[in-house]
Amino acid sequence: MSCNHTHNHDELPEEHHEHSEPHTHAGHSHSHFDENASSLKILFTIILNLIIGAAEVIGGIFSGSLSLISDALHNFSDALAIIISYIAIKISKITQTEGFTFGFKRAEILAALINASALLVISIFLIWEAIERFYEPNTIGATVMFIVALIGLIANILGALLLRADSKNSLNLKSAYLHLFSDAVTSVAVILGAICIHYWRIYWLDPLLTIAISIYILIESFKILKHTLIILMMGKPDHISLTDVKTALEAISEIDNIHHCHLWMLTDKLFHFEAHIDINNINNTDTDKILHKAEQILKDKFGITHSTLQIEKSRCDSKELLNHV
Repeated sequence: MSCNHTHNHDELPEEHHEHSEPHTHAGHSHSHFDENASSLKILFTIILNLIIGAAEVIGGIFSGSLSLISDALHNFSDALAIIISYIAIKISKITQTEGFTFGFKRAEILAALINASALLVISIFLIWEAIERFYEPNTIGATVMFIVALIGLIANILGALLLRADSKNSLNLKSAYLHLFSDAVTSVAVILGAICIHYWRIYWLDPLLTIAISIYILIESFKILKHTLIILMMGKPDHISLTDVKTALEAISEIDNIHHCHLWMLTDKLFHFEAHIDINNINNTDTDKILHKAEQILKDKFGITHSTLQIEKSRCDSKELLNHV
């Protein structure tokens, strides 16, 4: 007997959707970026990063320091990430349409994909340039390099302090805060490099710092890129095991078996789950109560707020966890 995927409305309640209000998962708040920080703070942070980046590009050109330019890349990427994320969040709030029944929630994921991809390409280019500098080292203007890096350090600390309080309530702001903090660390490295170049003429230290900063950006960008691709490929959250979900739901006494399960991320915050449920004594069972129990387990234990559960009794030949089609 083949598996019938048609929903029987006598047996099934209506599909249950995620709630629009902010929710928490794994100890982190999922409140949105623009709900936890004023537009003035966001604007100031963007302008600050653009000014730092421009100053470091100019300083890098005049001093001949490639590490300053690579640090400028980091600051420009922060500003771009905040701008794109802010726009994406606005787009993601557009109500779903008949053509886009899930709405535009994945606009943020596409923004992250664009940011990470651009950073990967630019970082590889800077590493290539730095390697060439080892063979043809340039004379570095250490004084200009020191002053510009010091300005960058002060500005990054100021930006980080500005976002620190709000970062406790917003994952997006926390990400921006950590970027600014890491920028401050790289500025310290450039300052130390400038001191070494000034006193000991260690010019090879500049391309070495460039490679170190670029590798750091590459690693962080690759993590983001990997996560966005998993989401776009409808992968499941890393911290949720389908076997654990099956075990938890089958612990409900009225449920015989959970099979043909699908778990995926719509965004990094919204998890969707669907499955077929075999119920014992289906004719004399209150299916609404069983489904309510199942939904509470999915929500409270796994953070899954959107579930579609199809009740049946021996309608599928296969009782495997996954539906191999």
